[in-house]
Amino acid sequence: MKDGYIRIGASSFDTSITNVIDNVQKIKENISKAYQNNAKILIFPELCITGYTCEDLFLQETLLHQAKKGLDDVIDYTKSYDMVVCVGLPYVHKNDLYNVAAIIHQGNLLGFIPKQHIPNYQEFYEARRFKACPSENTYTCYRNQQIPFGNKFIFQNRLNKDICLGIEICEDVWLPNAPSNQLVLEGATLILNLSASNEITTKASYRRSMIQSQSAKGLCGYVYCNAGNGESSTDVVFSGHHLLCENGTILAESEMFEPSTIYADFDVKKLNSERRKMTTFSSSNEYETIYFQSTNIDLSLERFYDPHPFVPSDSSKRQIRCKEVFDIQIYALMQRLKATKIDKVVIGISGGLDSTLALLVCTMAFQKMNLPTSNIYAITMPCFGTTSRTKNNALGLMDHLKVTSLTIDITKSVEVQFTDLQQDPTIHDITYENVQARTRTQILMNKANQIGGLVIGTGDLSEVALGWSTYNGDHMSMYAINVSVPKTLVRYLVDYVSSMYPNSEIYTILQDILDTPVSPELLPAKENEIVQKTEDIVGPYELHDFFLYHMIRFGDRPRKIYRKTQIAFSKKYDNETIIKWLTLYYRRFFTQQFKRSCIPDGPKVGSVSLSPRGDLRMPSDASYHLWLEELKKIDT
Repeated sequence: MKDGYIRIGASSFDTSITNVIDNVQKIKENISKAYQNNAKILIFPELCITGYTCEDLFLQETLLHQAKKGLDDVIDYTKSYDMVVCVGLPYVHKNDLYNVAAIIHQGNLLGFIPKQHIPNYQEFYEARRFKACPSENTYTCYRNQQIPFGNKFIFQNRLNKDICLGIEICEDVWLPNAPSNQLVLEGATLILNLSASNEITTKASYRRSMIQSQSAKGLCGYVYCNAGNGESSTDVVFSGHHLLCENGTILAESEMFEPSTIYADFDVKKLNSERRKMTTFSSSNEYETIYFQSTNIDLSLERFYDPHPFVPSDSSKRQIRCKEVFDIQIYALMQRLKATKIDKVVIGISGGLDSTLALLVCTMAFQKMNLPTSNIYAITMPCFGTTSRTKNNALGLMDHLKVTSLTIDITKSVEVQFTDLQQDPTIHDITYENVQARTRTQILMNKANQIGGLVIGTGDLSEVALGWSTYNGDHMSMYAINVSVPKTLVRYLVDYVSSMYPNSEIYTILQDILDTPVSPELLPAKENEIVQKTEDIVGPYELHDFFLYHMIRFGDRPRKIYRKTQIAFSKKYDNETIIKWLTLYYRRFFTQQFKRSCIPDGPKVGSVSLSPRGDLRMPSDASYHLWLEELKKIDT
């Protein structure tokens, strides 16, 4: 459970109807295997000790007596296993029969959770035999001990309070107001569902979407364990369809009709982080807490982390994402133009990805508003580092999009400033670079005043995070259209738009822009080739976008981000490389906050944004000391 991870299993086996001894033996075998696999929680299906489809045999004293003996056997067997085990059985309490989940830890029965909603329709007739859970918590005498009995209990690990369990049984989750709705508000980070849900056509798909949705709505992990082979086929068939979901994402799903145990590594710290951020997630303190004590272990994680969290790996989903983002940008700009009653914009075009995307957004917005694209003043401002490739791409794109194209060579203006500042032009320092960037912004602003237009910013989210901009240079605009679009997504957005212009010169130009190295082009070119490549200086943008996503989205600490990065990029970057760029990321993220504190307005397009007015409010004077100290302690 280091870094908040815990491995949980859902286990089914080939059930023997009413053969408790055989079922219990299989339960014990699966417990042993799960423990060897470092699982800390293992759940079995509803009524697994006897089988779910015993029908009226549940009313037979012989079966009930044997079920209790079977539970005793499981409890005793777990004494040497530091693992929470949940099994289902029929249980008599105060002369009534209940369908219960028994929660066990290291030879201790922690409690019985009875099923709340008893189905009595179509193929289910449980109300013929079972009573619904009492409305209030109570206790039942079991093995001369008073054992909690009811549905208003939470089970929490004393040694790791992020591990907080809530239990519901099968039908309970199918109801509009499922017990888990309240359990998560009472603090349960993990919902365990012991189920016996039969298969009919399309039911698996519905079940899958329901459990995903329940885990997302509850900001929780949801473990759904379903009865499978061996149950009676008199009227229905069971498939053993297990689902392990975390906040809307399926971590693991079993093959249907195959007895199996599946596992997933849940991140409970991430779940609690999400809850802390969501102030509308109102916690309650009405349920009783039952404590158990389970030690932490360091897992060799078996879960996937997408190396490009902002970019869907599936091509069809990626197209949908790109359309959504592009539309948000377009309609945001349209609204800003309508609100300001301005019908002209000014934009600096370098021939790079960011300015290209911004120009494409402007063009589409003007077309939708029935404004002439000639009202878009696109200015390319070559200087020392400009290559013919980027300049020609910029000019060609502007020409084919039918915008007003201007070329203003800033070399003389920059040289005048060098003279005024007594700057040696052979010294290619920060002043040498930033004079160029600020000169370009000055021209854009003045041109906007001249024509009564808005300056459209081109900087993206990744640059904002790293402070990779010149203060009051490309850092500034009148509306920052790309401000929350990460660099890793910009490329796919431009490619998406290029598909709107098939077999055209625009498509050819956009594809060449996609192949051009990312560069501010502020240092002199050599033999007309770019020499200043951004990723050689600040590191791979794919790494920085990964760091940014997990830091801002989940509040992960450095060692956890490092661990996730190892998993996501195991075949691409070694540990030393990850530490190098993660260290640089933290240094720049903290020291460059002063730039973010005064960035222009711009539309939020995804779950991660750094707007100082909404998503990230942090002092510019904050120290990165704590974060870097933790990185230094990591043994690579």
